[in-house]
Amino acid sequence: MTQWVRFRSADGHIGFGGLGRDQILEYAGDMYGAHAATGKLLPLAAVTLLCPCSPSKIIALWNNFHALAVKLGKAAPKYPLFLLKPASCSIGPGESIRRPAAYAGKIAYEGELGIVIGKACKNVAAEEASKYIFGYTCVNDVTASGVLNDNPNFAQWCRAKGYDTFGCIGPAITSDLEWSTLNVVTRVDGVERQNYPLRDMIFPPHELVSHLSHDMSLLPGDVIACGTSVGVGSVKDGSTVEIAIDGIGVLANRLRADDI
Repeated sequence: MTQWVRFRSADGHIGFGGLGRDQILEYAGDMYGAHAATGKLLPLAAVTLLCPCSPSKIIALWNNFHALAVKLGKAAPKYPLFLLKPASCSIGPGESIRRPAAYAGKIAYEGELGIVIGKACKNVAAEEASKYIFGYTCVNDVTASGVLNDNPNFAQWCRAKGYDTFGCIGPAITSDLEWSTLNVVTRVDGVERQNYPLRDMIFPPHELVSHLSHDMSLLPGDVIACGTSVGVGSVKDGSTVEIAIDGIGVLANRLRADDI
């Protein structure tokens, strides 16, 4: 199991490497292709961790957990239900979630497992899909809830979820993760709000990759946010949301208004 991170050093250099307990082994080349260790070890405290990938798109699932479907009174879908978040909304660990300047309404968190694509794929069979998964990460799929149904004629999923900083990803990408044995834990200012098992997924990762690859080309670095379960709630300005998954780490981001 390897944990990959992207980082910026004090001199502005942006690189990637393998994460250890308190240091990063720098690599050169293509994180998703040919790469080799440079031999350089960087203290973790001396760099800033960035969003661990640069997605061309974030595909966010809806109603992908049995427990939430039951709570909502919705039938399990026969095909993945999803929306797209723009790449411009993605941020990494420690970065601030920024409240949109003209929006004073509710902002919601959603702790999720993220799939990171490692090879371009299209029309992939389910039994082959795992070959295209580079690894897994934590996602906070942030939503401006008041925007979603602001217009009674059209649900504005992309707008509500696509504001800058509304796609929190990180802190690392973990390969060969035994995701089915793990839980997603979400805390707001240290108080647990979500704690749900990933084995409750309706469409597991390999099925998601297969289905979605029949709808669009998936590219290296793209993120599929697997959807969330029960416990979604709102967060106040100044509060910190943490998404934790064993084997990946803790993704922490603070919500702040543009004027503070």
